[in-house]
Amino acid sequence: MFKLPPPPALDALIVEFDTMLRTLAASAHSVRPHPDTRVDGAELSAAEKAHAAGLMRVNHCGEVCAQALYQGQALTARDPAAREALREAAHEEVEHLAWTEQRLHELGSHKSLLNPLWYFGSLAIGVSAGLIGDRWNLGFLAETERQVGAHLQSHLDELPAQDAKSRAIVAQMYEDEMSHADKAVELGAAELPAPVKALMQASSKVMTTLSYRF
Repeated sequence: MFKLPPPPALDALIVEFDTMLRTLAASAHSVRPHPDTRVDGAELSAAEKAHAAGLMRVNHCGEVCAQALYQGQALTARDPAAREALREAAHEEVEHLAWTEQRLHELGSHKSLLNPLWYFGSLAIGVSAGLIGDRWNLGFLAETERQVGAHLQSHLDELPAQDAKSRAIVAQMYEDEMSHADKAVELGAAELPAPVKALMQASSKVMTTLSYRF
């Protein structure tokens, strides 16, 4: 019989509201050193800089979505281990936000103007995934990270070869995302049906296309 998880406590909701404000309105901070700290910058043409900025804006937007997604999933997760895995993943996504935001600033560009839209949409998806059950919740985490990893790999192919700073950031993000996927599988993630994966890919395509430009 389908059983809803208990509603989150008021203090937990306050914490999540604070997370939302910090994600959308404040600059993120990283505990770990930025991956490009010891990497020398290179001269980029105007076109190369614009393309690199577009890709990094997509990556930043993806981390905003991930933060909201995992926030919603953690709110409705039943198993403490699953909840902790989601919160751990969200914590590292904050670091990714910091890395990509700083790189966007260095490239003379801006974060996506559509971030609030993506955030609330992802939060709703995360809450819904959590309500279905922990195995599917973790399955959604694993598949999300795999698809994000595929995007990051494609960005490593697309970024200007001399843009070592952006490439260092994307490479570390890829390692982190794959680690999150592996952790979800270890905890018993269910394999999502092919139509669900396809729908996730289609939604991601819309987000990445718009975020690259706006």
